[in-house]
Amino acid sequence: MLCGFLEHASLIMLDRVSRLSTFESMPFVQFWSVIFTIILMSTTAAKSSVFEVANDTQIAESKKKLDAHTAEMVAWHFHPSTGCPFWLEYATSLSFDPLKEIRCYADLTKFPPFEDEWLRGGPMRRWVPRGKADQPLYVFETGGTTGIPKSRVNMRDFRTDYEQFSDTLSEEYFPKGANWLMLGPSGPRRLRLSIEHLAQHRGGMSFCIDLDPRWVIKLIQKGWMEHLEAYKQHCIDQAITILEAGHEVRCMFTTPKLLESLALSLEKRGTTIRKMGITGIFSGGTEFTPQWTRFAVEELLDGAFMTPTYGNTLMGLAASRPVIPADGYTIAYYAPQPRAVIEVVDFKNTNEVVPYGGTGRVKLTTLTHETFVPGFLERDEGEREHPYVKYPWDGISGVRPFHELSSSTTVGVY
Repeated sequence: MLCGFLEHASLIMLDRVSRLSTFESMPFVQFWSVIFTIILMSTTAAKSSVFEVANDTQIAESKKKLDAHTAEMVAWHFHPSTGCPFWLEYATSLSFDPLKEIRCYADLTKFPPFEDEWLRGGPMRRWVPRGKADQPLYVFETGGTTGIPKSRVNMRDFRTDYEQFSDTLSEEYFPKGANWLMLGPSGPRRLRLSIEHLAQHRGGMSFCIDLDPRWVIKLIQKGWMEHLEAYKQHCIDQAITILEAGHEVRCMFTTPKLLESLALSLEKRGTTIRKMGITGIFSGGTEFTPQWTRFAVEELLDGAFMTPTYGNTLMGLAASRPVIPADGYTIAYYAPQPRAVIEVVDFKNTNEVVPYGGTGRVKLTTLTHETFVPGFLERDEGEREHPYVKYPWDGISGVRPFHELSSSTTVGVY
């Protein structure tokens, strides 16, 4: 029986490896990290499911809701009285009328691929819907490590995203009224303001450090490892100062790398994250793997609760289903549908979703009154996950840099 189980798991693993194309350009450590992740996922797939999969009725209802929401958003963004200048002008070049022919989510494949470069540079008001033109505007940027950064206009989306995410947090670990530590990037990103709003929405306040991830990337690219270590410690020192200042911080956002550095620095001081008062942590970044999560739970957190997240400037925030040993510490994310949709698509045919458990590239669609982005190909890949009862739509696990771009991607604080 054991031999049969291992044989089945091995076949699943080989199938997933075959879908990854080639590993020639993948760094050695990342190669074995991917292999280890696949092995964990394969053995999990060979066992009976340990999480509650959504039923057909729930899945059908979520699809119906997505179809209706898609039609509503397309009608908003392409109507002359409410749409933004970019999409109204773009519509004149299309061979179809979005107002007449987009009736469900599947119809979005009629649009040509969304081009990454459209989001770089200005004028930013070309993205402001006429129906929102009288509202105060925010501009949030991506990393900006490859030339001009991509930007997104926001009015209230970042608040809505984090208010919805707040509903997923357990009050046992993230008590209402608690104060937060924001141990992550500052500057022209939406994350700092989002964490601040999350804390306020839950009745607390947020204490932030000052961290420039673009400088971190430059230090890595220049090979200035001594300076990198000094800057990292500078950020950790800021966090420890906040924790020691009597601010009654109970909750925290951080990235895996910074979380590990904080835990090790506190250990040198004879204390732990939990002993410093932290009960709940939500964290996000490309370093989240099953093996690192297990290490964090067993060695770093000292009983504090951690929930992984996956997000960016365009998508908002994808929550995860419970990360447990029985599930091989699998980290599966679910986008905030219908406001944003994640699909795991074939590397060559990006309009084709891979089978459950299959490996593909992340395709993101953003559908809010502020932003319409159909079929944006992210610089990430992963495995397609079954709908979860709490999130009855497709998820993704094993998120990592897209293998065709990984050799040119520098991972900084994330």
